[in-house]
Amino acid sequence: MENYEIIKHLSDFQTRAAELSAAVKIEDVKKSVSADEEIMKDPNFYSDMANAQKILKRFKAAKDKVASFEKLQNYIEELEMYFDMHKSGEEDLNKEITDLVGETEIFLSDLEIQMLLNREYDHCDAILELHPGAGGTEAMDWAEMLFRMYRRYAERHDFKFEVLDYQDGEEAGLKSVTCAISGDFAFGFLKGEQGVHRLVRISPFDSNARRHTSFCGCSVIPSIDTEVNIEIRPEDIRVDTFRSSGAGGQKVNKTDSAIRITHLKTGIVVTCQVERSQPQNKERAMNLLKSKLYLLETEENEKKMKGIAGEASDNTFGSQIRSYVFHPYTLVKDHRTDFEVGGVGSVMDGDIDGFINAYLKSEYNVR
Repeated sequence: MENYEIIKHLSDFQTRAAELSAAVKIEDVKKSVSADEEIMKDPNFYSDMANAQKILKRFKAAKDKVASFEKLQNYIEELEMYFDMHKSGEEDLNKEITDLVGETEIFLSDLEIQMLLNREYDHCDAILELHPGAGGTEAMDWAEMLFRMYRRYAERHDFKFEVLDYQDGEEAGLKSVTCAISGDFAFGFLKGEQGVHRLVRISPFDSNARRHTSFCGCSVIPSIDTEVNIEIRPEDIRVDTFRSSGAGGQKVNKTDSAIRITHLKTGIVVTCQVERSQPQNKERAMNLLKSKLYLLETEENEKKMKGIAGEASDNTFGSQIRSYVFHPYTLVKDHRTDFEVGGVGSVMDGDIDGFINAYLKSEYNVR
């Protein structure tokens, strides 16, 4: 690598690091770490366990953020040191510098994505729902394929993946599914998945082996902390119980403990069948309902909802955010960012980070 190239990379890294530091206000983050450390020294800190867990989660996120910036600074300082030694002719460090430039670029690019997830709900866990659209059995099978894709994505990132509600399709696939995906910034990463996903393939259900187009709607909302003060009066809801369902009993517990809650005023319906008892399922369903109602009751509701989870789209042709083409060629393309890959198999196995990162970069105007 020539000297002018090294200088260019160094300047780029330093500029991006400074811009990122200013964007996330890293000095304020350091102050918050110190403040939380003082709070945690209080002998009565754990007397309110719910509040303690909230502070611990905030503390860990802030401390991890500071550690990441320190690691980035170490990368840049090491590169500066190697370059100074290289210029003086002490030894040939070209290979070490080339490798370090590559490592720094990868680390900084990942950090830019993670650090800019600082909007109101980005830190929250995510509630993801899938609903087949036009296409009948084809669409239900497509929804099942997407369900597996998001489950594999969660596994790749060590996110906890829970099925809150699962409704089997008549012949194949699923009618609907609601999942809770828990982990650091789960909603921030997954919010861009909201929209219609389009599949083009030779149908395994068509005896004439014709090409079919199917659609599935995906909605993603943040799981709001349960301490949010949302009043739900008994007369405002209808609670129904039913028998849990799920292919082979592997996704949910097949008992008579499933709960469906309908909020009569808004028409919002939530269900939960993952727990083994009605009280547990009712509690989970009520928390999910609170999350949805909280979003509806925030200021400038319509505008805010568009900013949080994107505008709703018709579950049909022409409204898709992403297309997955299996035939006559293989391609997955996001229509918002134009990011595309030819490896359909890896995408369906949960490798969707490229699409998520491209969306986040476009949303936050990060190069």
